[in-house]
Amino acid sequence: MTSLQQRLRGLPTADLQGIRRGIEKESLRAQAGGGLALTPHPVALGSALTHPNITTDFSESQLELITGVHADVTSCLEELTQIHQFVYREIGDELLWVGSMPCELPADETIPIGSYGASNVGRAKSIYRMGLGHRYGRRMQTISGIHYNWSMPGVSTDAYFALIRNFRRHSFLLLYLFGASPAVCSNFVAGREHRLQRLSDNTLHMPYATSLRMGRLGYQSDAQATLSVSYNGLDSYGASLHDALTRPYPPYQALGIFNPGGEYNQLATSLLQIENEFYGTIRPKRVIRPGERPLHALRERGVEYVEVRCMDLDPFEPVGIGAGTIAFLDVFLLHCLLADSPPDTPDEIASLARNQHRTAERGREPNLLLERGRHEMTIAEWGTRLLEECAAIAAVLDAVKGGSSHRDALASAAVGLRDPECLPSAGVLNAMREKHDSSYTGFVKACSERIKQILTQRPFSAEMQTRFSRLATESVEEQQRIDGADTVPFEEFRQQYLSPLRLVV
Repeated sequence: MTSLQQRLRGLPTADLQGIRRGIEKESLRAQAGGGLALTPHPVALGSALTHPNITTDFSESQLELITGVHADVTSCLEELTQIHQFVYREIGDELLWVGSMPCELPADETIPIGSYGASNVGRAKSIYRMGLGHRYGRRMQTISGIHYNWSMPGVSTDAYFALIRNFRRHSFLLLYLFGASPAVCSNFVAGREHRLQRLSDNTLHMPYATSLRMGRLGYQSDAQATLSVSYNGLDSYGASLHDALTRPYPPYQALGIFNPGGEYNQLATSLLQIENEFYGTIRPKRVIRPGERPLHALRERGVEYVEVRCMDLDPFEPVGIGAGTIAFLDVFLLHCLLADSPPDTPDEIASLARNQHRTAERGREPNLLLERGRHEMTIAEWGTRLLEECAAIAAVLDAVKGGSSHRDALASAAVGLRDPECLPSAGVLNAMREKHDSSYTGFVKACSERIKQILTQRPFSAEMQTRFSRLATESVEEQQRIDGADTVPFEEFRQQYLSPLRLVV
């Protein structure tokens, strides 16, 4: 019996029943014609600062829809669906863009940054986004995806870091199976160097790509590439993050905190302004207290859950992710937790980054090789081995939860490993070619219109409308209270919040 199987047998049924998940889903608001909606965050949706389910990500035009914590997949997806239904009823003729890569964008400087009111905390959120725009360009920030939050009772901080190390080793499989961004509107890369191939007048692609969002065009940063963050434990992770949050970075020092007119350019001149700026396929997380720094919370109270950040929006699914994908994620994350997880090394960290880029940009290429230690292995061979190791986990989860959803998810993944044409990324390109004159914008616009129709025609009770309307009203009232409660000038607030002393226990 392998150590994985021994650990699986040793798991209490109550812990498996106690698995919890939640979803955060980003989507651009788009005009009916396929361009970015430049309207403010709709008043009827409430305050982006304080609403528990509906906020914005980088842009005023980029909604982020957030579920609560759920014990089962069905209720999680049902809540996400209800949030979508309410949003669709309040945005008029606008669409929720169902592709990860953005719709047609205006000039970079006219992409609106999220606005969160006049309070110190609200201003800080907007200035942080201004800094992101200066550092990476606003276009990159309009890329959207799904974040999947996952926890299980009885998992220690060290065990969560072991999970994270294995996740980083094996996340190529998620990009391969569920990547759905092989093409992009050509104006996304206007003025930038790239290796994309032209598919039509307004569309670029890479023929074997799975997820351009997770490749060099996506959330990548030359500055952050200088970081070699270790996930061997909270101490090493915390030290790496602490350094990035406090070390001045010359190009950002040159940019300065203020512009010549005295307005803020960014929150800080360090390599990272705040913790959320650190990009990664997965993050250790903990719910923070009001005003608390996330790194302080982790150092003081340990890891509470993990946030999976590498999932594309699936344009074929009404809310961007389906029940089968979630079932696979649950099996995959449990495998990452239970399998042996040796310490990472700088060489391995660099190798994993290369594997990520290869899979994102060339994942469906026949016989593509990934680095596995000192050897190389095809995605199909490596992925098949992982699925074989996951089989016992899927069987146990099905026994605990009932049904066969986890084994079905593995069977579907096995089909994708045998036949790349069955993958979402291939489906996107095929649909573009066959039905939309090879136009990325045309394809995603049609999907967005279809999904809006599906969800607006689905039953939505008056009680549900009343509940979401009440949440919106309460969020506005809460923001007004926060706006009037500040007792210190913003600059004093900024310096206090960013003090290195607030990062330590």
